[in-house]
Parts: sequence; C-alpha cells; structure tokens
Amino acid sequence: MASPFILLQHALPHHAVSRLAGKFASSETPWLKDRLIRRFIATYDIDMSQAARSIEQFASFNDFFTRELKPGARPLADADEFVLSPADGAVSQIGTIERGEIFQAKGRAFTARQLLGGDAAAAERFEGGSFATIYLSPRDYHRVHMPAAGVLQSTTYVPGDLFSVNQVTAENVDGLFARNERLACLFDGPVGRFASVMVGAMIVAGIETVWSGRVEAHAPKLVHEDFVSRDVSLEAGAEMGRFFLGSTVVLLFEPGRVKWLDGFEAGSTVRMGEALGRRVQPKAGA
Repeated sequence: MASPFILLQHALPHHAVSRLAGKFASSETPWLKDRLIRRFIATYDIDMSQAARSIEQFASFNDFFTRELKPGARPLADADEFVLSPADGAVSQIGTIERGEIFQAKGRAFTARQLLGGDAAAAERFEGGSFATIYLSPRDYHRVHMPAAGVLQSTTYVPGDLFSVNQVTAENVDGLFARNERLACLFDGPVGRFASVMVGAMIVAGIETVWSGRVEAHAPKLVHEDFVSRDVSLEAGAEMGRFFLGSTVVLLFEPGRVKWLDGFEAGSTVRMGEALGRRVQPKAGA
C-alpha cells in the first residue's frame, strides 16, 4: 500500500501548487523575500560562505535559490579525460541503458524514448549507452552545468506531472522522470551525442536555459526546437541552465563513450565539476 506521502502527491493539483509557490518565490517585497530566504537557510542548513552575494542583495527568493557561487568554489576536473558532474546533489541511479530502459529504483524503470518525449530516433542512439540521474535537494546549488563540451542540437519541452523527485517517490511512482515535466537538451561534442534532461518536480516554478531564458512552465503541449543553425556552443563546466525550486538532471551518453568511475552508486554525493566518468574515446588529436 502506498504511503500517505505518495497518496497526497497523487491527490494534489501539481501545477496549481507550483504556480502558487512561484508567485511567492518571485516576490520582490523586501519583508517577504527576506523572511523566506532566512527561513530556508535555517531549515536546510545552507552554507552561504560560498555564495557570491549576501542575503540582502538577492532581489527575490528565486534570485537566492539560483544563486551563483564565488569564483573557484567548484573546481573542474580535467574535461579532456573525464565527464563532469552537471550539478551539486546526490546520485539517484547510475549505470547502463539496457533494452532502451533506464533504471529508476527496484522494480521500476522508464525508457529513453519516454524521457526524450517519444523521439524514437533520438533514443536509439543511446541504446547500450550510459546514464546518470542526479537529484538536487533543496539545500544544493541549483545551477546546471555542462558535463562535457557540446554544441546544442535541439531541445524538447515535454509537459507532464510534477511529483516530488526524492528517493521515496522514485521508489513508489512508476516512470517518475519520464512522467514529470521536463526539458530534454541534445548536444554533439567530443564525447559524441549526449543528452542533459532537466526534470521538474513538485513546486518547481520553472526552468531557465542560458540560450533561451525562461522556459514556459506548465505548458499544455510538447515543444521541439531545432538549434543546429544557431551555433550554441558550450564548454565543459559552463552553465547551461537553472531550476527555480529544485529537481533532477538525467544524463545520457552513447555506447562506448563513458565509463563511470568506481565508487558511484545510489546515494553518492556529488559536486558540480567533479569527475563522474572517464571518457573512453581517445583525446582529440590523439
């Protein structure tokens, strides 16, 4: 039998709750935004010593939540040798895509095709490849960075639910990451074709990218954009987007491109820029 926490999520109007949260989070009323920020810092024991700005300098709770860090706060591993963690957080799952399926939790999986909005051709390129799912908790730094250098090929906004994406929900909701609202971004680069999928969650008020700005949240239909002719090129470790009230990133790589480093498993803590996997193909020019 499902827990009350899971039953409540099924019962709640996900998008209405998220829109309401978004109104409070975007408020620039000084007393409200300062109270929200201070309460949040105290509740989640957030280390502000690495933040580039002080509490009073944030225009809104959203501005605080997507705060930038001081230069050098997240040193990058050697991107010629490694694939980098795209965010601060915890590994939800990491492994190999088998028969098109991505492992979610014991007894639960979803397909690459579902995750990418039904694009069979896009999903086929990742068959037998590698995946990593990184969960960003409320206390984490919430900007998402490039795991490797790449040129943006396309984005697909996929409408969906907004379940929580913590481990309890992952273990109890079928197809969670292919069920929630998300933005799938496909890149080509030295590690071949790869996907970085930003997955929304309960009370996530939006997703933003560095190339197009704020993505329309809670939209009613799938939106695909082609970027082949726009030359959006990003280096490994560069910011690619951010979450307004947290969530999850799912990375997909083609087969024979990445070997995950030993020691990473469900629950492992990661930081943006940390080496997550070793590049299998030769270095450029080798």
